[in-house]
Amino acid sequence: MTDADLHALDALPDPAGRDPDRLAADEDWWSQVAALYDLTDEVVMLDNGYWGAMARPVLQSYQRATARVNRENAWFGRREFPALLEHARATLAEALGVGPDEIALTRGATEAMQVLIAGYRHLSPGDTVLYADTDHESAIAAVQWLRERRGVDVQRIVLPEPFDHDGIVDTYRQALARYPRTRLLLLTQVGHRNGILLPVAEISALARAAGADVVLDAAHGVGQVDTPLHALGADFVGINLHKWIGAPVGMGALYVRRGRVQDLDPCMGEADTGDIDSRVHTGTVNFAAVMALPAAVSLHQRIGVANKRARLLRLRNQWLDALRDDARIQLLASPDPRLSSAIAAFRLRGQVSLEANAATAEQMLQQSGVFVVAREGLASGACVRVTPGIFTAPSQIQSLIDAVRAVAG
Repeated sequence: MTDADLHALDALPDPAGRDPDRLAADEDWWSQVAALYDLTDEVVMLDNGYWGAMARPVLQSYQRATARVNRENAWFGRREFPALLEHARATLAEALGVGPDEIALTRGATEAMQVLIAGYRHLSPGDTVLYADTDHESAIAAVQWLRERRGVDVQRIVLPEPFDHDGIVDTYRQALARYPRTRLLLLTQVGHRNGILLPVAEISALARAAGADVVLDAAHGVGQVDTPLHALGADFVGINLHKWIGAPVGMGALYVRRGRVQDLDPCMGEADTGDIDSRVHTGTVNFAAVMALPAAVSLHQRIGVANKRARLLRLRNQWLDALRDDARIQLLASPDPRLSSAIAAFRLRGQVSLEANAATAEQMLQQSGVFVVAREGLASGACVRVTPGIFTAPSQIQSLIDAVRAVAG
């Protein structure tokens, strides 16, 4: 990063030593965070789960890097960029509390999960692979692909609603007992439809005791959930960096615990060098995005993941608490903080089709200027997803509350 980048980050008052819950209520401090972002005022943007906007210091780093790559071309790419790539990898690894040899950069969590699922070696015909209705469509598709390529039995778990910590753990416990040949379990740390935060460490322990490995989709977890990566109990993790870390779009990573690389096939005939890079081959990368990653990580660490989580939960709870007793509205969110993330969802009572929920989202946009998105895939039906960002103001959440009440009426 340049001196200008560092100055922009230093201008944000250091929150070190402050209680996250108290800081979450400090509107002056969070307005200074929001001031780091150039955001549209055309709509009330509450679909920040798609990707997270870059803060200005990150955007400026990205723009400078783009200009340099364009100017210096292959001379830069072949001679200067490799060291910058390793610096970005080391910066991310340090932030995640893992070794650089355990991290490979990808174009997003989808690519990372496809590599991990498709490359997992320890599957034989007749083995079972488990997934849940809360998992992401692309990861589910990759798991289904294993049925044809590996001859495995693929089974779906339906997580109980309303969400209950013990009920979720017991659902996985029963599934592992029902399918004793389970060798691979797909887990999603934070569900992208309803925001459920799974007790990953407990479920991973159950899987390990049953002789199964866990492939964890942490696309919405890393960056907004303050659980260290090594404490999750999963040896294979797909990560998104352009959501809650705030890196440029097209940045992700995969994590493989040291000593487990040989449990993945090399990527499509790559030479087996024994290191993590031989397991994924993206091709020509977005040089500038990689070069801007350290700036994104620095801002993320400056704000602090525990502070991010506290602020996001405060914004989430603002709209959920306001609508909780409205019989016209069904909330798809648990009041248990152990199961809560920034993401939550709702549907108008009785409306479970994608078409009905998409119409609700469109009506909110046209009537109130509030931008949210319909999602499908849950066993209980489609829903409307709401995702604030760390730059979201309570007044925007109030606009959401008013918009939901209006469409419910």
